[in-house]
Amino acid sequence: MLRLITTLLAAVLVLSGGSNPIGPLSFEDLAARTVRTWRTSGAAAIWRDGFVPVGDLSAMPPDVRGKIDHDEEYGWVVAGRLPAAPAEARIRWDDGSTMRVPVIEPREAMMALSPWSEGDTFPDDEAYHLTGATYTTMRLRTVRGMATVPAWRLSFSDLPGPIDQVAVDRDAAGTIADAIGRHTSGGDGVSDYRVLDERTLLVDYVYGSCSGRRLDVTLRISEWPDAVVLGIDVPYQGNGWCAGTGQSGQGVVRLDEPLGNRVVLDAASRLPVLCGHAPDACRDRRD
Repeated sequence: MLRLITTLLAAVLVLSGGSNPIGPLSFEDLAARTVRTWRTSGAAAIWRDGFVPVGDLSAMPPDVRGKIDHDEEYGWVVAGRLPAAPAEARIRWDDGSTMRVPVIEPREAMMALSPWSEGDTFPDDEAYHLTGATYTTMRLRTVRGMATVPAWRLSFSDLPGPIDQVAVDRDAAGTIADAIGRHTSGGDGVSDYRVLDERTLLVDYVYGSCSGRRLDVTLRISEWPDAVVLGIDVPYQGNGWCAGTGQSGQGVVRLDEPLGNRVVLDAASRLPVLCGHAPDACRDRRD
């Protein structure tokens, strides 16, 4: 009976456009919750001291990229003997700091390139065949600056060159999204920002419009000693179902204090805004 009541209550909330039984949180409450989660979940420690990549986790010659883009739906399979991964390795930042990290096997590195599950099968002439792997390093941009990171150089019999793939075991090392836990993505919220000067941000945002027309969206900002939280207020669009049309907008916000090294968070997702356009930085096990 309790489950039935809970289900019916959820349905009423969806139909009425409400987000919780005591009313939607104010932006100030959302911002406070976002910062509290950031500080207490371990996400802030990962951002400050961990491995948060911003650059592409793979590197390949242009002709390899061109073939992969052309073939589109090819599979990825192991077709040779592969070396074992070392027990651990080190990431070395250009500022001299280092971090010990666990390392994935070459097969896992290959599957990181694939859009398919490992159990999927493909015709032999519609798959790339991994025939060898060499343990190496690659250069990568992170939120802590440029770093030299462990990598696998993967060789395929049917590609014109090798692919370097980051070999860090992200799940074991910890990621921002896993630390934050349950979070939303892909809904209304801030999608990107650009620093115009130390106190001025140009902010991009996305939202759904029931009418299909642009709405008078208001940018919101909340400043904290270690974070800046951004959000948007979308005008009320009535109760009931809404097949929202995606819209985007842009606006400028002024900070009371210089941005400095403060992280910029999205109040809707509770994740760094960076995650919206650099998903590898914050990926979780559901990705």
